[in-house]
Amino acid sequence: MILENIFDAMRERRSTKNYDPNKEISANELVEILELAGLAPSAWNLQQWHFLTFHNKEAQQKLLPVAYNQQQILDASAVIAVLGDLEAYKNADPVFDPSIDKGEMTQELKEVLVKQIDGAYSREPYARDAAFSNASLAAMQLMLAAKGKGWDTCPIGGFNPQKLMEEFDVSDRYIPIMLITIGKPAAEARKTERLDIKSIITWAK
Repeated sequence: MILENIFDAMRERRSTKNYDPNKEISANELVEILELAGLAPSAWNLQQWHFLTFHNKEAQQKLLPVAYNQQQILDASAVIAVLGDLEAYKNADPVFDPSIDKGEMTQELKEVLVKQIDGAYSREPYARDAAFSNASLAAMQLMLAAKGKGWDTCPIGGFNPQKLMEEFDVSDRYIPIMLITIGKPAAEARKTERLDIKSIITWAK
């Protein structure tokens, strides 16, 4: 079921672990979902993420032991490994230069922003922190985009990041953040309760 209302997608999203292994998602639809995920906000618009995409059973079988043999890895229609970019400062030119060419940004503003970026990335913990926080925004947007298009997902933190990098020759420019399975449910996902919102809000004074 396609959900065009973002609020419906938020309310209906469930973490689905049991998928119909016979359901396929086309490469085109997968790219559409990833394009929507890529519209997520990011610090300086540097887009600190990369999507390692598993879209065939052979690749998913190879991923299976990396994810501690979770059956959903194999049964899902696709799996996305969301990677954080530790060197996203290198994206400044391809991100800013088109805006300068269109007259939407001045060269002077770009120089100010690049100086800020260089300052931030010169601090040792920043690159990792930014990779996790910004790639996680894209991951959440990916799951909502998938739900809006009628696909269920599940974010997975239970995998071996080092083995993922070794097995699939991931550059050390990137750090694995999470896996996300995408597919059609074999059974309705279990509904979960949420904390009373009043218990997790503090009004600053």
